[in-house]
Parts: sequence; structure tokens; C-alpha cells
Amino acid sequence: MERKVYFVGAGPGNPKLITVLGREMLEKADLVMYAGSLVNPEVLYYTRGETVDSYGLTLDETTKIIADAVDAGKFVVRLHSGDPSLYGSVVEQMEELRKYDIEVERVAGVSSVFASAAALGTQLTLNGVSDTLIITRPAGKTLEKDLIPELSAYNTTMAIFLGTQKIREIMEKVRCPKDTPVAVIFHASWEDEEVITGTVEDIADKVKDAGIIRSAMIIIGGVVDPKNYRRSYLYGVAQEPL
Repeated sequence: MERKVYFVGAGPGNPKLITVLGREMLEKADLVMYAGSLVNPEVLYYTRGETVDSYGLTLDETTKIIADAVDAGKFVVRLHSGDPSLYGSVVEQMEELRKYDIEVERVAGVSSVFASAAALGTQLTLNGVSDTLIITRPAGKTLEKDLIPELSAYNTTMAIFLGTQKIREIMEKVRCPKDTPVAVIFHASWEDEEVITGTVEDIADKVKDAGIIRSAMIIIGGVVDPKNYRRSYLYGVAQEPL
């Protein structure tokens, strides 16, 4: 009997933005353990199996639930928000499951950072504005010190996860100019998506006024309000076929 669990990226929120393979896994599942409110409940409509909210459970508890289901011959899906490779704590889960001789197969998902770019109608890398995307997060319970000041000095695109509650602190730490464009995207791709734009100087006040304290992506850089960019070489001039 195959001893396997599937770690699936649920996508950024919109249930149609889960991959075809991810949806197929949910449709087959006897048990889906999902990452609490980070996963849009509508995504769970794809499964007829049992669903378990992992919020509040310890790693030992989630591992035991999955292992017991695998032992019972069930098809098990561990459903993470976005793509599990970004702040998904999947490696530690995989390590514990290996102790039960359970193999993990990963199914990639669409990250909220890409849904945020779509909500802004921009691109995260833009010729003449930014050729680099930095993905990071602020210090907190599980991170003693962050590198936001140092990383922001590169004056490129920054996508900051898990930082909405600390947005004022973040804006005080960044080393880019005060007029650098910033966007905060709440629930990117969800029905209640909300986009707030401003600058390093005023975005914290705007977010506070909007009452947003969680579940939002922070994008810093010129791509938020693209100006003086250069056309892509790919489409800008005649060239030989690729």
C-alpha cells in the first residue's frame, strides 16, 4: 500500500486559481487538512472528504492525524495557502512524516505575491525600473531579526509577507526614499480584495484608516506606479525567432 500524503498549494484565494492538479487532488481526497483562515473556504468545495482545520494544532498533532489516515488507507491532502514553498513550514512537516515512513508529494500553487501583482495591474520586474524581486518578512515570534533595512537599500521591488500589523515599523526601517511607491493588497484575488496605494511616508496611515491588520501583501518599489520604464527588447525591436 502506498504511504503518501500530498502537500497542495491552494493558490492565493480565488478558488479558480488553484492548479488543475491541485483540484484533482482535492476531488480524490478522503481527508483534507487545511491551513485555517489562510485558505478560502470556497476552495474546500472541491472535496467531498473529511476536512480538518490545522489552526491551533501542534506539529505532533497534525502529523498524528495524517499518519492515522494514511494507516487507514485514506487519500490525504495537506492544503496550504498560496504555494507551500513560501512561509509554508513544509520541511519540518515532511521530516516528521518520514518518521512514519510517509512520503510527501508536493503540488505547486499560485503565490499571493503574483495575485498581488495582478491586482495592481503591474509586473514585479520591469525593464528600467526593477530587475530584481526580494521576498522577505519582518521579525516576529519565529524570526529574531529581519534584513529589511539592508534589503531595502537595493532600491528594487520588495514583497513583504506577514507584515501588515507592523507596517509602520517596516516603513520606518526601510532605507529607500520616502516617496517610493508602496501598495498593500488585502486578500489578493478574494471577493473582498482591497488595494491601498501610497508611499513609504504615508502608507501606514492609509492602512490604519482602512482597518487592515492582517492577510495582506506589502509591495514596495517603482513597479507599484511604473514610470520611465523601458520597453522590453523581446517586443520592442525586430529580432530573429527564439
